[in-house]
Amino acid sequence: MIKFAKKMKYEPITLLQLQQLTDEWIRTTGVRYFNELTNMVLLTEEVGELARIIARKYGEQSFKNDESQSSLAEEMADVLWVLICLANQTGIDLTSAFMEKYKKRTERDAQRHKNNPKLK
Repeated sequence: MIKFAKKMKYEPITLLQLQQLTDEWIRTTGVRYFNELTNMVLLTEEVGELARIIARKYGEQSFKNDESQSSLAEEMADVLWVLICLANQTGIDLTSAFMEKYKKRTERDAQRHKNNPKLK
């Protein structure tokens, strides 16, 4: 269930549009892309930040007294941003990649999860 659908601030946008928007911003405001290795390190850092927030908000860890409680949405957007940068740099069409993976998962897992007694 998508919990945000009724309170969306912006019009829906496709992955291709996100890739184009990011590329335009990089070229006009950001000057240039960081190289792929730098962006991979940044992606790892952003995923770590996301994991830290989830561990504290939903897991058993608590926020430290001097630790800022960054927004979960902000960290997810940071992960998406760097992922899009990497996709753009390496010539990946995220829409096609996602749909191919979706198709593969659907075919592979058609009955797998329904028949898993651990999920009942």
